[in-house]
Amino acid sequence: MRLRNNPKANEILENHKDYVVINTKDYKGKWKAVFDNENPIYIEIGMGKGDFIIENAKRYPNINFIGIEKFPTVLTASLKKLDEEEYLSNLRLLREDAVVLNEVFDENEIHCIYLNFSDPWPKKRHAKRRLTSASFLNVYNTILCQDGKLVFKTDNRGLFEYSLVSFNQYEMNFIDVCLDLHNSEGYEDNIETEYERKFSPYGPIYQVITKFKGE
Repeated sequence: MRLRNNPKANEILENHKDYVVINTKDYKGKWKAVFDNENPIYIEIGMGKGDFIIENAKRYPNINFIGIEKFPTVLTASLKKLDEEEYLSNLRLLREDAVVLNEVFDENEIHCIYLNFSDPWPKKRHAKRRLTSASFLNVYNTILCQDGKLVFKTDNRGLFEYSLVSFNQYEMNFIDVCLDLHNSEGYEDNIETEYERKFSPYGPIYQVITKFKGE
């Protein structure tokens, strides 16, 4: 369920510049300077209320994490959680839309992209809006470094099947495909999203890890 709109959301974002990067396109090609280190950069597109990206930043301090969410009210929910944590220097948040990611990140700037429980856009006429469609894969292929990974997780069978076909048509390498993430061995380090905790009792969680083929 989407949060009720917060009319002060943009003001809250402005007041959290320790985490929120406002003029995102000014930093294209300069994101390592934002973190002031040479560590790899992992991004989550559609971070929701932030449980996944925050836990990653806490668990892996030698990786820089960027959470991306286009709805400012949703971003404020993650900031409320961060206000209760020690400062995470390896985490930044962006209010941005996935369609402009190639204007925000430079070629080969990102090491991993997470797509967690993206909107399935079930109607056929909306297929191009799915974050695993070819138009978005073109963007990911540009901003990911040569060995960069795309990690996709969903509970929607239709979107899962569509994404497998989309990845295959794009001639991507499949590193791992899991048909039931919560009931399979070897995935004990899985970090759950808030959506995942709520809906996993009602059916399997699917996960695919892929990368674009190098030259």
